[in-house]
This record gives sequence, C-alpha cells and structure tokens, in this order.
Amino acid sequence: MPKYLIERRLPKAGQLSPEELRTISQQSNSVLREMTQEGKQVQWLHSYVVDDAIYCVYVASDPEVVREHARCGGFPADTISAVRTIIDPTTGE
Repeated sequence: MPKYLIERRLPKAGQLSPEELRTISQQSNSVLREMTQEGKQVQWLHSYVVDDAIYCVYVASDPEVVREHARCGGFPADTISAVRTIIDPTTGE
C-alpha cells in the first residue's frame, strides 16, 4: 500500500501538552477504527511534532482516504505527499 506524508500546519504544535496530544491521538484512532470497519484501507504509522506543524506518516489506499480521515477527525491536512522512496545513511554506502 502507498505511504503518505501529511503536513498539518498547527501554530504552536510544539507547545501542546501530553494530554492535548493524547486527545488528538485518541480522536485520530477513533476515526481510523470507524474507517477500517467500513472497509477503508488506512493506517497511521507515526507523527513528528515540530514548532508549528505535525507531520504524519500514513499508509493508505489513496490520498482521498487520508483526506477523509482529516475531514472526519477535524484535523488539517494542508499537504499530502506520496512517499516515493526512503533513504537513510546506508543509502550512501
């Protein structure tokens, strides 16, 4: 299944408390459960919280499923980019 990087611009995201991040995660998980029960293919792998955004990595059947998750969860999805390949330090060896 394709992998996607989602940019969620959120001012002061890096200042969110652990409880606020837990609440956001619980909302995301709830929407994902509903979507998978409906037969939609989408999975949240992990996210990176930075000063003014959250970058999420998902596997999904297509970008529209990612958009639906954002819409149903009340999350921004400012940019959805298909991951074409992954590189790391071993790529240069």
